[in-house]
Amino acid sequence: MSLRSTSTPPLLDALRRCKKSFFAIGLFSCFINLLMLVPSFYMLQVYDRVVSTGSKATLLMLTLLMIALLLSMGALEWVRSRIMVRVSNQLDVQLADRLYDASFRLALLSGGRQSSAQPLTDLTALRQFLSSNGLFAFFDTPWIPIYLAVMFAFHPWFGWLGLGCALCLGLLAVLNERWTKALLQQANQENLQASQFTEKNLRNAEVVAAMGMLGNLRQRWRAFNQRVLLSQSLASDRAGLLSAISKTFRQVTQSLVLGVGAYLAIDQQISPGMMIAGSILLGRALAPVDQLIGSWKSVVAARGQYHRLNELLEEIAAEPARMPLPAPRGEVQVENLLLAPPGSQQLTIRNLSFRLAAGSSLAIMGPSGAGKSSLARALLGIWTPRGGSVRLDDVEISQWTREELGPYLGYLPQDIELFEGSIAQNIARFGEVNPQWVVDAARLAGVHELILQLPEGYDTLIGANGGGLSGGQRQRIALARAVYGQPRLVVLDEPNSNLDERGEQMLLATLQQLRKNGCTCIVISHKSSILQVIERLLVLNNAELVAYGPTAKVLQHLQAGSKPGAEANS
Repeated sequence: MSLRSTSTPPLLDALRRCKKSFFAIGLFSCFINLLMLVPSFYMLQVYDRVVSTGSKATLLMLTLLMIALLLSMGALEWVRSRIMVRVSNQLDVQLADRLYDASFRLALLSGGRQSSAQPLTDLTALRQFLSSNGLFAFFDTPWIPIYLAVMFAFHPWFGWLGLGCALCLGLLAVLNERWTKALLQQANQENLQASQFTEKNLRNAEVVAAMGMLGNLRQRWRAFNQRVLLSQSLASDRAGLLSAISKTFRQVTQSLVLGVGAYLAIDQQISPGMMIAGSILLGRALAPVDQLIGSWKSVVAARGQYHRLNELLEEIAAEPARMPLPAPRGEVQVENLLLAPPGSQQLTIRNLSFRLAAGSSLAIMGPSGAGKSSLARALLGIWTPRGGSVRLDDVEISQWTREELGPYLGYLPQDIELFEGSIAQNIARFGEVNPQWVVDAARLAGVHELILQLPEGYDTLIGANGGGLSGGQRQRIALARAVYGQPRLVVLDEPNSNLDERGEQMLLATLQQLRKNGCTCIVISHKSSILQVIERLLVLNNAELVAYGPTAKVLQHLQAGSKPGAEANS
């Protein structure tokens, strides 16, 4: 399912909102570049007027004027940089939240294959580039013709020499782009893959250590890293060569200007002051091009970051504002559901239909790979159906906003994930911690006494992998998170996989209390002990419905070895 937006590229639109700031930067650049002429004209006046006349008063006035103008230029450069910093901050304010959400939605739509914080890293790097000196070279480059025009006014030889040098440096800049672009892009892509590979390995550090996989994984990482180093080294070698040629060529040309100026001064075609001023002007005229060549690696990186961010923001369009809907009661309707994992064509659910009244309980059973967890994701709106519909209180579940619907849903996945923070924050879903609700959820999940035995109780800090807690403890804390705030629909995927006998008894008590509270409970489990507190049973096999109906009737039909009739499927 494509979520691509057809409007103006989001990043370009965000930059356009800063156009007044860019206009101000351009205006300041205008005055800064005009003031860059001051040293040349100061030198011209000193040689041609002060030295020839011996007037100390004139020297004093010229010096004071020069200092005042250059101080003004410094102040303007400081203000220009501050404006650019604020533009970069404004860009972050406009896009950071949306990129954060888009990264999660992309991970969701890709089934976790594209889970990375790279977009936020790209935004930070792009913001840093916007506030760097490399960007100002683009504002200063258009002023090269002005400097060359002044050099032509001094003498045509100066102008033609400066123009030829500028064209040669421009040619080197183009060559630098074509010679290094592909290598830098390849290096950035390889570096991104290496980072993602390392992130996934670190999340499974215990498995890696237990089975001695570190050496093998390090070898694979080294292969990634060597390709990055090769591409970066080759690109840096080429860029370094061009940068050295550019710098040497510029210095030679500036010295040649002095030589040409001396010849013209001897021939009395120009004054000695013009000889010195021409050399200074040429250096200033070529500085932006030289700066672009020197910072080209960061320019290429920023361009890649810009395109990646634009692609993500166009692919994952912002969710439209929706009219708030009434709080759900918990009635579930599934009609002719066709479901496949994101990015896959293999159906894990085929033509499934059933209805579950609000406040009911349902167990979903079947062999591994039957489609149970896939169905749970569809019921929660995590996966988008390929066909059919999933409704909550007669409303297509995709019509709810996640922030609006989330408090009414509870979910306990097979793979327990706790987040860095306190136990209370984890149970409260990192919203505003309501102490009474947190305790109520912990009591309902049968984990209140266990939490009180921890060193800091509910304020105990845990890591992302729940370090210091056993599998059963993490599962019961995650169950408390699922039932926090009295949700209307709770989906539990293998909630007793890590529980001992006492833990299972607490789970049964939790399910009974949820039913009394009017909560719709859907439990996926391989253990039949859970069925003693479940009203209805749905059995899947090979992505298709085998049986559905009251638990006792479905079990009776299955034990008899016959297909359930209409009564069992009611």
